[in-house]
Amino acid sequence: MKFFKTSILFAALFFAGTATLKAQTADEIVNKHVDAVGGAANWKKVNSIKLVGSMNAGGVELPITVTTVDKKGYRMEFSMNGIVNYTILTPSAGWMYFPTQGQTKPEAMPAEMIKDQEDQLDASMDALIDYKAKGNKLTYLGKDEVEGTECHKLKVTHKNGKEETVYLDLTTFYTVRSVEKSTADGKETEEVSNMSDYQKTPEGIMFPMSIEADGTPMKIKKIEINQPVDQNIFKPTEIKK
Repeated sequence: MKFFKTSILFAALFFAGTATLKAQTADEIVNKHVDAVGGAANWKKVNSIKLVGSMNAGGVELPITVTTVDKKGYRMEFSMNGIVNYTILTPSAGWMYFPTQGQTKPEAMPAEMIKDQEDQLDASMDALIDYKAKGNKLTYLGKDEVEGTECHKLKVTHKNGKEETVYLDLTTFYTVRSVEKSTADGKETEEVSNMSDYQKTPEGIMFPMSIEADGTPMKIKKIEINQPVDQNIFKPTEIKK
């Protein structure tokens, strides 16, 4: 009986030590990632970020702009045939307006979707940067390959419960793939994003200029950091051609 109890205690200590080791390994990997993409000090200075580029939708190039003011507002808009479509998110509300899909006025997002998408209000656009302060939790899942590139594989559990798997290049420590599990209309879906062509901005941060989200390629042509942002863009308005 004494041996049995001792064995249980040893096993508990072993697994606790293993968990601690994995946590330390995850932190070490994340620290290398943060350093690789510009360093924590530079990212803490980022209060707003605006991405201007184009996305390829079924072979058609559409202009797209993504604007994020940290913890305050997010707006993604694109134009098709001169008609502006957009998604807006704030800490308390969200709207979608896609007139090219037949919508005649902005529609409010359901509360479930607002909660699920709240990480869009993060100007760093990176769940690993300052992850503890964001309330995110990490689990190191070992190594894996993404299209021939060996990667560290990390599971991120966001503060709101959403799960994301991040793949970091074993050599550069850049994020090459992110797989998010989201809930829409009561159904769970996976959103896969691939990132490449990292370039340094004048502010000293590295950002992927090529992003493929669920098979839709997007090219970033310009990045504006900490430039004045009109807060009215985070309010729903009907846009006529």
